[in-house]
Amino acid sequence: MEGGGGGRRLKSVETMAVQSVTQSSPPSQLRMKSTKTFFENPKLPFAIALLFADAILVSLIIAFVPYTKIDWDAYMSQVSGFLKGERDYRNLEGDTGPLVYPAGFLYIYSAFQYVTGGQVYPAQILFGILYILNLAIILCIYVKTDRVPWWALCLLSLSKRAHSIFVLRLFNDCVAMMLLHAALLLLMNRRWNLGLIVFSGAVSIKMNVLLYAPPLLLLMLKSMDISGVFLALAGAALVQLFLGLPFLVSYPVAYISRAFNLGRVFIHFWSVNFKFIPEPVFISKGFAIFLLAAHLTLLASFAHYRWCNHEGGLLNFLHSRYVSMRLRFALLFSSYSQKFGNSNSSSIKILTKEHIVTTMFVGNFIGIICARSLHYQFYSWYCYSLPYLLWITHYPTFLRLILFLGVELCWNIYPSNSFSSALLLSLHLIILWGLWSAPPEYPYAKDKSCSHKEK
Repeated sequence: MEGGGGGRRLKSVETMAVQSVTQSSPPSQLRMKSTKTFFENPKLPFAIALLFADAILVSLIIAFVPYTKIDWDAYMSQVSGFLKGERDYRNLEGDTGPLVYPAGFLYIYSAFQYVTGGQVYPAQILFGILYILNLAIILCIYVKTDRVPWWALCLLSLSKRAHSIFVLRLFNDCVAMMLLHAALLLLMNRRWNLGLIVFSGAVSIKMNVLLYAPPLLLLMLKSMDISGVFLALAGAALVQLFLGLPFLVSYPVAYISRAFNLGRVFIHFWSVNFKFIPEPVFISKGFAIFLLAAHLTLLASFAHYRWCNHEGGLLNFLHSRYVSMRLRFALLFSSYSQKFGNSNSSSIKILTKEHIVTTMFVGNFIGIICARSLHYQFYSWYCYSLPYLLWITHYPTFLRLILFLGVELCWNIYPSNSFSSALLLSLHLIILWGLWSAPPEYPYAKDKSCSHKEK
C-alpha cells in the first residue's frame, strides 16, 4: 500500500516536472518560436526588406536624377523674411508668390534652412530621410491592419511621382503627410489626444490635412465621451494658437486671411483632375459650389450608410451621443453621480484598427475626388492609401492592379490634358463605387463595452 502510494506520488511529481519543463521552454526554444512567428507573417520581413530596397532607390535617385527647381527657393525666401523679423504675412513672399501656409510651415522650413544652409543637395538628402521615415510609418499602418496582402506592399514603393515629390521637388506636402500618417498610427493605438496634437501640427504645415477632419471627428465621437472629444479638440486648437501666436499678436487679419484661405482659385493649366473642364467653368463660383455640395453629400452618405451602419445610421448615432451627453450632464448635478458616474463610459467601445484606417482613408479620398484642382504634388495626399482602398473593394486583384497603374499613369503625364484628367476622374469614380458597394465592416474590436477611459 505504502509502496503503491509512493509510486503514485513519484509519478505525480514526475508528471508535474514534465509539465513544468513543457510550460517553461528554454530560451533557445523561445527564440525559435519567435523566429517562426516572425516568418509566418510575411508582411513584417517583406516590409523591412522593402524599406531597405527603397532607401537604396532613393539614394540612386538623388545621385543621378537632376533636381527640379520649383518651390524650394521660394520657401527659403519666405523663411528668410520670417527669420529677419517680419511678422506680416503680406510681406512674406517668394519667387512663386506670397506665403499661403500656416505658421508651422515657417518653423519646419526654418529648421531645414539651418540644417541644409538653404542648399539643394543637403535638402535632398534630408527629404530622402523623410521619405523613408514616412514609408516606415505607412508600412507600420499596413502591417497592423489585415486588408492588403504582403506582396501588395510593394505598390507603396512603385510610384515614380511620389519619389519625385519628395526628393526632386522638396514640397511641404511631404512633411504634412508624414505627420498625418504619424497621427493616424497614434489613433490606431488609441492615443487620441496625442494623435490630435500631431494632426494639428500637420494642419499647421498645409491645409489639405483638413480633408481628414470630418471622418476623424466621427471616429472621436465613436471612441471617446463628449468631454474627451472637447479636450482633444481643445488641445489641437491650442497647437494652432501657440504656433500662430507671433503673427496673431502682430497682424492677425493678414495671418488668418493668408494662412487659412479656403477660397483660393488655382490655375487651370496645372489641374491634373479637371483639365477637361473649360476654363471659364473651372474658375466659376458655381463649379466650386457644385463640388462642395458633392463633397458634403458623399461624406454624409458614407457616414450614414457605411461608417455608422452598425449604429443604425448617422442620425441615430448622433442622437445616441446627444442622449448620452445629456445623461452625463444630468448625472453631474445628481446625488447619484458617484454611483452612476461610469455609466456613460460604458457606452464607449474600442474601434478596430481597420475601421479607423478605412474611415480616414475613404474620407480623404472623397475630398480628393471633389477637389477643384489637384496639382502634381497633391498626389502625395492619397497615393499611399491607394493599395488599402483598392483592397477594401471586392474587385478582382487584376482589376485592382489595373486601377492602381492607371492612376499612377495619369499622374505621370505632363502636362496633363483633357484625356488624362478625364481618365483620372473615371478611375477615381470606379474606386469610389467599389468602396461604396463593399459590405460595411464591423467597427468594434469587441462586443462588450470598454470599461476604461480611452487615452
